[in-house]
Amino acid sequence: MNIGIIGSGGMGSCLALKFVKLGHTVSIANSRGPASLKQLAKDIGAEAATVEEATKNKKVIIVSVPQKNVQDLPKNLFKDLPEDVVIIDTGNYYPSLRDGAIPALNQTGIDSLWVQEQLGIPVVKVFNSILAESLKDMGRPKGQKNRIALAVSGDDTKAKGVVFKLVDELGFDSFDIGTIAQS
Repeated sequence: MNIGIIGSGGMGSCLALKFVKLGHTVSIANSRGPASLKQLAKDIGAEAATVEEATKNKKVIIVSVPQKNVQDLPKNLFKDLPEDVVIIDTGNYYPSLRDGAIPALNQTGIDSLWVQEQLGIPVVKVFNSILAESLKDMGRPKGQKNRIALAVSGDDTKAKGVVFKLVDELGFDSFDIGTIAQS
């Protein structure tokens, strides 16, 4: 599967590494540009890309940036994507630690609903309930005892199906918690 990842922090880098190891084609981007990702991309077998390149010809696009930076993504970045592209939001809102107060988000209190509104496209929320280190090290084969479940929410059943498959490939169980408004 062709996967684009926007964000090269702990979670974005971990997901890129894991998906490359699983045989997926991965492009990774950040706000500093592809030159800043050259060594990371080489080390894990991904392609360093611009944010725009990370969205082109992809089946899945993972947005793994701090909530405060979502509104800084290029406007209309997701405007012309095919309908079957799955957008994953991995973020959590931390107003007192990292993000500062975002008044519009504080009104709803549902960070992925706000992210979806900012991006202008439906998202599936996953990977926000686990640390990157745990994601890297704690995956287990299907059916094995003590396999960790990851919460998944979204409005599109087909998109969630794609996410369930990816979560399983990574060695985790999916736990469908409902719509994005329930995230």
